[in-house]
Amino acid sequence: MYIDAATTSLTVSPRPTNPVTELVEGLKPYPTANVGDAMDRLNLMDTGIASQWATGRCVGPALTVLTREGDNLAVHRALDDAEPGDVLVINALGGTTRAVFGDLLAEICLAAGIAGVVIDGLTRDRAAIKDLGLPVWARGVSPAGPAKYGPGAVSVPVACGGTVVNPGDLITADDDGVAVIPLERAEGVLRRLEEIDKFEEDLRVRIRNSVAPALASTT
Repeated sequence: MYIDAATTSLTVSPRPTNPVTELVEGLKPYPTANVGDAMDRLNLMDTGIASQWATGRCVGPALTVLTREGDNLAVHRALDDAEPGDVLVINALGGTTRAVFGDLLAEICLAAGIAGVVIDGLTRDRAAIKDLGLPVWARGVSPAGPAKYGPGAVSVPVACGGTVVNPGDLITADDDGVAVIPLERAEGVLRRLEEIDKFEEDLRVRIRNSVAPALASTT
């Protein structure tokens, strides 16, 4: 950790070792809305978990954190176990009084190769994080900073935005919001996404072909 703080209040579990690189690459072209459609519109975080700057997007396995409201000790400890491409998913109990994330943690995330951060709670330093280019989804912002006492847990199942996230589940997030793909369902979801993409593209062609003659007849 980059901070000097005791971690005896934290529970740290081993991170999953499932290889997911091919699944992540396969999911990257698809918008989160389509991912939700491929899961019967389930496993989507509620609309309170929103992109904190436009055009942010990420896909990757979840590195999960459970922490109490207004405390980010467990977040700092989790980043010691981060691997490039992880999406940091923080259950801060939906706290709306103090931020648990800010620009210094964003710098650490970028150094660790974190692809994005999802917080059931608040961030701060939104402008600085945007300038750094780290995609963040959260319930909002507050200038009030966190404590660093714990308790908390790393690499455990968490609730985030009304959805269960297990360590290693695949996260896709964009301007529309955040979807959680249970790892055991990922291959099936990817196949379904390919079907949805073909259906939508065929439908777009039909729509455009039907509009073009109508426009030509008016000229």
